[in-house]
Amino acid sequence: MSDSIILEVQDITRDFGKFRALNGVSLKIPKGRLCALIGPNGAGKTTFYNVVSGRYRPSSGKIFFDGRDVSRLPPHRRVALGMLRSFQITNIFPALTVIENVMAPLIVHQGLSFSFWGSLKKHKALAAEAEQILERVGLAGHSGSMVSTLAYGDKRLIEIAIVLARKPKLVLLDEPTAGMNPEETDRMINLIKELSKQSDTTFFITEHDMKVVFSVSETIFVLNQGSLLAEGAPEIIKSDPKVRQVYLGGNLHAAGG
Repeated sequence: MSDSIILEVQDITRDFGKFRALNGVSLKIPKGRLCALIGPNGAGKTTFYNVVSGRYRPSSGKIFFDGRDVSRLPPHRRVALGMLRSFQITNIFPALTVIENVMAPLIVHQGLSFSFWGSLKKHKALAAEAEQILERVGLAGHSGSMVSTLAYGDKRLIEIAIVLARKPKLVLLDEPTAGMNPEETDRMINLIKELSKQSDTTFFITEHDMKVVFSVSETIFVLNQGSLLAEGAPEIIKSDPKVRQVYLGGNLHAAGG
């Protein structure tokens, strides 16, 4: 496996009883390349993410992360190696402040004890680091706000900040704009682009909104009925007749992922 590849999936299958959800899927994600996984409903995208992140074990095939075979590692071991996943449903603490949410993974990452009520004073350096992360995601002015008082789009940004606090090598972004209004969606698009350019973290997204996919992606992988149908740059995927056919008879832009 090349040192330039952060994720390599080799001939992965996943069966649920007699149903084969993934059928010999192979792909490579280069380090630093912003990639996306799309496909019509039931294509196997969620199953693929669950297998890559360790929630499901593959029925056959192998998964290599940063050169290491992680095919049988549980999710927490993959997280420790630098593979993080952001879910469609926000995974945050609404009763805590914004900065406390971001400090929690920073403290855990350094193996320190965490007290929700004493951490800001006890860990001033980490509080400063959390502030920097919040600035990166556009929430610098909200550090002292209770998460429960924020708009949905801001809560999704906090989730991104929490993921970044773990200093990931690879982030699997699962529907990052789900439930957002157009303004929030544009904000998330710009953030993903900037984070990809300004950090060493590789981002791999799955998304229903084709505007998002074609706005941010350098390489797109298309799943259909559990198999990899196509891969390539956005302009190649847009013009691929096989891809257009599986998306509502040819209307790729109107399709759900």
